Amino acid sequence: MVQVSRDLQQELVLLRVSMEQPAMQYPEIWLRDNCQCPKCYMQQTRSRLPHGWNNLDTAVHVQQLSWCVERQVLQIVWSDGHHSDYTYSWLKERDFSLENRARYLRDFYRPEPKHWCGQQFEGIQREFQYQELLSSDEALLQWLHHLAVHGLALVKQAPLEADVLRNLCNRVGFMRRTTYGDEWSVRAQPGASNYAYLAAPLPLHTDMPYFEYKPGVTLLHTLQQSDSPGGWNLISDAFHVADLLRQRHPSAFQVLSQTPVDWADRGSDKDLTFHNIWREPVINLDANGQYRRINHSIPQRDSHFSVPPHQVRPWYEAMALFVRLANEQACTFKTSPGDVLTFDNLRMVHGRTGYDDTDHNVRHIVGAFVDWDIAYSRWRVLRRSLGYYK
Repeated sequence: MVQVSRDLQQELVLLRVSMEQPAMQYPEIWLRDNCQCPKCYMQQTRSRLPHGWNNLDTAVHVQQLSWCVERQVLQIVWSDGHHSDYTYSWLKERDFSLENRARYLRDFYRPEPKHWCGQQFEGIQREFQYQELLSSDEALLQWLHHLAVHGLALVKQAPLEADVLRNLCNRVGFMRRTTYGDEWSVRAQPGASNYAYLAAPLPLHTDMPYFEYKPGVTLLHTLQQSDSPGGWNLISDAFHVADLLRQRHPSAFQVLSQTPVDWADRGSDKDLTFHNIWREPVINLDANGQYRRINHSIPQRDSHFSVPPHQVRPWYEAMALFVRLANEQACTFKTSPGDVLTFDNLRMVHGRTGYDDTDHNVRHIVGAFVDWDIAYSRWRVLRRSLGYYK
């Protein structure tokens, strides 16, 4: 038997299913805002109607409270005379308990990332088959989930064809276009406009920190691999590096999370001339102090540094420590033709060793991006269609 009551002091409606379980709890003003009746909610668009906010009465409170056993519905008459009904299943999903909020954030919002050090690489690395990702929704879901949790996954046995990355991106949603087009080729080029197009060693970095909306997932398809001793991939979990700074060097962590840095990319590609600038710290935090994104690229850090002079040396000292730790935590491997390396560009710093580039020894990588908004949307749709949401 469901019991309903009110906590007058905290202005909560309490719903208790059994004495062995804690009561589910709902703020009264939130319930009024989320009334499900046709006057307040449009089922067709799955959204509340906005007119009630023109003159929102924040003093509204419950006048009468009851539970309909037959319909399994919470019934409320409000102080403004409005009537609202809420089904049990709807309420259960939205319980404000700490446990239920954590479940929603983990299972519906985004999977919780698991940070890793370089020595753990073999344990977290996972391979997926290209054709299976195209044909199996379950495989696609597992790939997206692994990318979200660990930030890195390798796709194997892709054909050496031009449409591989587009096929993968279209399975998720669509490609993210940038100033370098939908896709770009990474190979040694004379007169290169970007440092990545050189055969010299490429230090650890994130792609395109000069964009406010930085591409989220990087996909790198190996078409040709250098036979020279070089060309090895380097990758490091920068969220783990930030963890180390936070634990061992809190002052350096504070500097790198609070000092804005000017990131820039100026040049031309094909018929487009561009000058991109974005100012943001190396370590970006959200309102809860969780990592939102990492910005790092030595070639694309501008010579303009728009901070007071006394903040400059502390930033360089903290940044030198970040780079040293990232290199210490980096893992190395070498992709083969047909491999597609995929990773979280908001989290991972990646690079490669230098290599010898000749007419008979060529390294050719094709790259593309998918935004995390699109990837997370696909992840949720797949989880629902495959029965992960009960």
